[in-house]
Amino acid sequence: MIKTALITGASGGIGLELARIHASKGDNLVLVARSGDKLEEVKTELESKYKIIVCNIIKDLSVKDSAAEVFNEVKNRNIEVDYLINNAGFGDYGLFENTRWEKQKGMIDLNITALAHLTWLFIPGMKSRGGGKILNVASLASFQAGPSMSVYFATKAFVLSLSEALSNELIDKGITVTALCPGSTVSKFHEIALGDPALVKDRKMQSAEEVALTGYNAMMKGKTLAIPGFKNKLMVFTTRFLPRAFVVRMIRRIQEKKNYFKP
Repeated sequence: MIKTALITGASGGIGLELARIHASKGDNLVLVARSGDKLEEVKTELESKYKIIVCNIIKDLSVKDSAAEVFNEVKNRNIEVDYLINNAGFGDYGLFENTRWEKQKGMIDLNITALAHLTWLFIPGMKSRGGGKILNVASLASFQAGPSMSVYFATKAFVLSLSEALSNELIDKGITVTALCPGSTVSKFHEIALGDPALVKDRKMQSAEEVALTGYNAMMKGKTLAIPGFKNKLMVFTTRFLPRAFVVRMIRRIQEKKNYFKP
């Protein structure tokens, strides 16, 4: 039986690579993003290469009620979603008091509200069909507070906490929930957050393809947590044994060394 994956933020980066992986497995796709032109390119690529069906939904999920609009469009097209992948999100750099509130609010609306709402909307259908899989893209930032990216780190902590709780709540319903927690990844994330891609051109980062494959494999196995890369796993393990105040100071020093923000 052909399955369907709904992927948010599917026009580039990890979301695009997840779409390619699912398409290569023969899954139909519902792709959600703000950029209609990019989604159309992805649709053409994947339908031509894999002979699947791709449904594009152009939507800014940071806008109020957008999650419900996506759900209703899927419902009206009689599409049953087997895999829900909440990938859309963005970050921002700078001391909290110096940031624009509109951008911080948009981050909360997208990274938290839209993700939680979509998950809440699609769980009943999965439950009625006897199963489903949910992949929420969190971050290494989920595991500690982050000066200079305070709201972003907080939103990803929410994603991890929600995913772990739902994994437990739904364990006997045939629904698995996986939190994917990548470190720095080659994508448009830093360019959008910093406004200057040159600031990260020399950094060593995992590829979006590598991260997506880790997330896909973990989701298919029903794992609750997926951390791509040995160094990232080691960092998460090590920081559990350090005082939280020390870790926060360490994160701030790391951010300052990157020249991402100035006190």
